[in-house]
Amino acid sequence: MQTAAHAQARGWRQVYLNPQAIPYWLLHVGAIVGVAWLGWSWRGVAWALGLYAARMFFVTGGYHRYFAHRSYKTSRWFQFVLAVGATATAQKGVLWWAAHHRRHHKGSDTADDLHSPFHGGFWWSHMGWILARDFEGTDHAAIKDFARYPELRWLDRWWIVPPIAVGVLSFLVGGWFGLVWAFAVSQVLCWHGTFTINSLSHLWGGRRYASGDDSRNNPVLAIVTLGEGWHNNHHHYQVSARQGFFWWEVDITYTVLRVLAVLGIVSDLHGVPEHIRQGTRAPKRVFRKDPPPQDVGPPPETSRSSSGIRAVES
Repeated sequence: MQTAAHAQARGWRQVYLNPQAIPYWLLHVGAIVGVAWLGWSWRGVAWALGLYAARMFFVTGGYHRYFAHRSYKTSRWFQFVLAVGATATAQKGVLWWAAHHRRHHKGSDTADDLHSPFHGGFWWSHMGWILARDFEGTDHAAIKDFARYPELRWLDRWWIVPPIAVGVLSFLVGGWFGLVWAFAVSQVLCWHGTFTINSLSHLWGGRRYASGDDSRNNPVLAIVTLGEGWHNNHHHYQVSARQGFFWWEVDITYTVLRVLAVLGIVSDLHGVPEHIRQGTRAPKRVFRKDPPPQDVGPPPETSRSSSGIRAVES
């Protein structure tokens, strides 16, 4: 099984300066240089934050709560909308993201966790693991519930298309101003907002539940990530669509999902039973077993990855 230690043994240049990482760093440079060239703009900030919020919802409501944990149900067409929106955040394919996240929950903060700050350090957990080329393959065995959909397999392979489309559209609508603020600045903020959950949310905050790892609840990160900062709650009961377990715990993603449920776009939002909320140790379930929309038959024949991960309920 490929681990974080194996990847780090190659040295920091192979992790942070490999060819795959170059676009990541170029976009950082482009955002900084672009803002310096165009000058500070509150309108630009509004564009960046607006696109940031939209991107972050697709990360939290799409990549995470739907594809990784299946905490609610939706139709096949909206499933694809979630997949496209999530992939547009340039965090690789939706099947890749969800499969790796299920592996994280299977061994959170152990040596098998690909992005634990306790097994690789802060910067590794924050961004090194996703830049390293050691984990490029998608383990279809870990995500076979969604790997059966050909449109998701295509999108997983060509995940770079949606981010490029967002960049082109930003330029067509807003010129250089749109490309810098709506695309580059927004994208960089979305990357680091998301990455704080792997790094800071296992280091900074309080722990309400004995979840078997070092996940933390942090209200600041909850605001930044539209609700993902209630990370100890999430690790306590992973299949819930709601990560702010109490009314005072702001969870914007869950609020949006409730609106979508009223509109009939999503359904069956999995809640938190009262005994779980009050501290009863939750059963370790990474994702719900309910079938996804419109079963299209068995997943494609794929070779099992070297990780051999099975993200199953127990």
